[in-house]
Amino acid sequence: MKKILLSLMMALLISVPSYAATTWSAVDRVPTVGAQILSKNNLPTATKFVVTETAVTNSSTNTNNEFYIQKTDLGYTGNDNEVAAVICQELGALINANASKKKFVSNIASAFAGSLESESAQNKAILLNQITLNSMSEKDQMNADITGIDLMIQAGYNPLAMIVVLGKKPGTTWETMTGQLNNIKRTQYIYDYLTYNYPSKVKAGYNCQEYRNFLAYIEPTISERNSNKKALKKFEKTQAKLKKERAKQIAKYKATGGLNGWDATYSILKNLSEQAETK
Repeated sequence: MKKILLSLMMALLISVPSYAATTWSAVDRVPTVGAQILSKNNLPTATKFVVTETAVTNSSTNTNNEFYIQKTDLGYTGNDNEVAAVICQELGALINANASKKKFVSNIASAFAGSLESESAQNKAILLNQITLNSMSEKDQMNADITGIDLMIQAGYNPLAMIVVLGKKPGTTWETMTGQLNNIKRTQYIYDYLTYNYPSKVKAGYNCQEYRNFLAYIEPTISERNSNKKALKKFEKTQAKLKKERAKQIAKYKATGGLNGWDATYSILKNLSEQAETK
């Protein structure tokens, strides 16, 4: 009997290091999850995923085939679905050319500000540029989310995980003061998109308390909209349009090998600016 107990104890001790070595890690899962997303969506599979300590803007002008994921964002994940959500949000922003549009707008605004003689006018132009970029950011961010949703679904991941990840991230000061859920505007935008375009994914659900809290919070808003024929018709029209836009944007990105009109225009302006500086 003692020999049997001793053997069991030894087996347990031996198995502990093995278990610890296989503990799930978001950072470690990025290459595998990222590769599946690229492969299933027919995107360039030579891309290397790089986890960074600080935020790095992903742009299709990147010549190193590297795609950057901030480690802080991975801290809000707890499984592969949620890691996929973080990656697809960044991919969505890249496919939608968010960084390229910002560079284009900023370049034009800076050139305009520099052409003004009055310092006061220059400051106003710079301020207007910043306001434009900020307002563009909110809209682009939400559209990047739903582009990411399409990528997640195609790759076989649960898209509701993106709602959970955003809910874990810090919200705005206004949301905190008014008792709203974190990033509620973005999460409901995702939920609405899924409800209309992928109802089976919503029906399948996501088994965690954060998602249940989200459903409980938005239920009154959804019920009110569904009971209003005019509001419901507008909702359905908007969602159908969004789906077409996302599919068109992804197809364009694939067809051009990642280059878009914003990048091309920015490159031309940049070259002209550099040529002018050397004269």
